[in-house]
Amino acid sequence: MTERDRLAAEFEQQRPRLRGVAFRMLGSLSEADDAVQEAWLRLNRTGGEEIDNLAAWLTTVVARVCLNLLRSRDNRREEPLDAAEVKETVADPAEEAMLADSVGVALLVVLDTLNPAERLAFVLHDLFAVPFEEIGTLLERSPAAARQLASRARRRVRGADAAPADLARRREVVDAFLAASRAGDFGALVALLDPNVVLRADSAAGPSPHPLVLRGAAAVGKGAIAAGAARSAFAGPALVNGSPGVVLAPRGRLFLALAFTVHNGLIAGIEVIAAPDRVRELRISVLGD
Repeated sequence: MTERDRLAAEFEQQRPRLRGVAFRMLGSLSEADDAVQEAWLRLNRTGGEEIDNLAAWLTTVVARVCLNLLRSRDNRREEPLDAAEVKETVADPAEEAMLADSVGVALLVVLDTLNPAERLAFVLHDLFAVPFEEIGTLLERSPAAARQLASRARRRVRGADAAPADLARRREVVDAFLAASRAGDFGALVALLDPNVVLRADSAAGPSPHPLVLRGAAAVGKGAIAAGAARSAFAGPALVNGSPGVVLAPRGRLFLALAFTVHNGLIAGIEVIAAPDRVRELRISVLGD
């Protein structure tokens, strides 16, 4: 085996981890793969002879590439996705949806609200155990400043509205709603709904140009299955303005949210939020397990 072959084999061993770092940094599978490929090109040019810790070196390179992409993206902040874009937004929707589900759709949404330095500090330290000394070097800041960035990001991820005693039951209700919606199981869906449940959807949420109101478990259950938002591969549980709910977020970009009112273990109200100006104002955090 030549030195180049050995280097290529070692890189392939690192590829899944590097892809995981890049995907959490960027929220886009195609951009993550581009960042990993850039790391390989740099390694190929440099050679590995003077690299003491290849895994750390590659992580640093991928993180720098991602940081530059995030800063560029931040300078030309994109608007929320249009409905027509949702199905066309990724080259391989199935694979990206699987990755998003493994990471957590809500986490990707929250990460998308962080500034590039906060996102890098949180992802590298909290998700990949990179020391703050290395993160500080990447960001040209002190380890203490890097620690502060990660702490600030962590508070955003967890949210300030969570009531720990309720989180387990909240998550159960949301998971059951998602499972029943995805299976098209009308009976299971109705069993989760209060008989007098009310669903309110803004004018951007459906085919009608007017806001929609549905009342009663049967009507809301049929409407939820017909709408199909919760069946999307890019839908996942979240806290929406402090309430349990579901977010739909292709490429980690928030497109639509459902906020639930839960009473006595049943969903008593659903608010569907899709108008871009309202979506921008939402506070999204991770709904704990």
